[in-house]
Amino acid sequence: MSECVVVKIGSSSLTSDEGGLNRNKISFFASELASIRKTGKQVLLVTSGAVAAGFRRIGYQTRPKLVHEKQAAAAVGQALLMQAYQEAFAAYGIGVAQILLTRADFSNRRRIQNAQMTIEELLRQGILPIINENDTVSTDELDLKFGDNDMLSALVGNLLKASHLVILTDTDGLYMEDPRKNPAAPRIDRVEQISEDIMRIAGGSGSSVGTGGMRSKIEAARIAMRGGVPAFIGRVVENGDLLLAVEGTGRGTYFTAQGHNLPMKKQWLGYHSQVKGRITVDRGAELAVTTGGKSLLPAGILSTNGDFHPGDVVEVVNQEQHTIGRGVVNYAAWQVQAAMGLGTDEVRRRVDVGRIEVIHRDEWVTLA
Repeated sequence: MSECVVVKIGSSSLTSDEGGLNRNKISFFASELASIRKTGKQVLLVTSGAVAAGFRRIGYQTRPKLVHEKQAAAAVGQALLMQAYQEAFAAYGIGVAQILLTRADFSNRRRIQNAQMTIEELLRQGILPIINENDTVSTDELDLKFGDNDMLSALVGNLLKASHLVILTDTDGLYMEDPRKNPAAPRIDRVEQISEDIMRIAGGSGSSVGTGGMRSKIEAARIAMRGGVPAFIGRVVENGDLLLAVEGTGRGTYFTAQGHNLPMKKQWLGYHSQVKGRITVDRGAELAVTTGGKSLLPAGILSTNGDFHPGDVVEVVNQEQHTIGRGVVNYAAWQVQAAMGLGTDEVRRRVDVGRIEVIHRDEWVTLA
């Protein structure tokens, strides 16, 4: 399969401030995506905008607040959104396909593998997949799930081992300060590693129509980088801007992925799996699993939370309750409680377990 570019477009880039689709904007982005395909690269679009497109049509005067109202607006708006895309891409002889995903799809290995095979087949057949979250069946608050699809675009990019992830926003990249408040604020052109300083710089949501802020985009870039996918966050407002973004000279910030390439198994473990419990560890165990390449042993465990069983995924936190990673646990929760703080020989005498490691290093991913 040729190089694949994943492009994410948010609600504010597709709609007016009052809501409803802006057909001129959609036609513009269709033209930009078509220009990427002309270079021989495959293109996949992750789009927001269903709720924003539908709430006026359904009769709401403002963007709804209640979940069932948002889901109703999304049900109306998704059809309008796909119709607009279908007509816009038809002008370039490009067929499109709709794929709706939820968090639960990524949590289930078989379901997400099926989605991957479908997407890859569509790309082979020259169809442009258009992915959105399935808002009408999602059970969580719509504004808290994928961050206006920023996270979704990163997960899809990693799933397909994309060559580029392009996240479009209304500002031309990440700035040291809010450029709306300080026009002289310097832009960060390239990020090699996402530090806590970078996260602090990221601001909140900037649009009344969309739901994603710069912070959710930085989080998405972090996940893409871990999967070996370089990311771009910036603006595409003029003809040719998207091609420039892919070629490395776009109006925005680039996040490099050099030295990163988390295997798909560990990507699933770290970002898709459903966590069934939590284990708190001491400083020695924290260093052992995060930097020492060691397995998690009972001696370094301080406490547990949740009712988990062997084979479940658990979150591991340090003494400050900061998440340091996830892993597949070999113990039930009650067994961890019985063994925690004990040495290996004592554990073998007291607890009947198949293996001494609570989490083996091969079933662990560091997220700190």
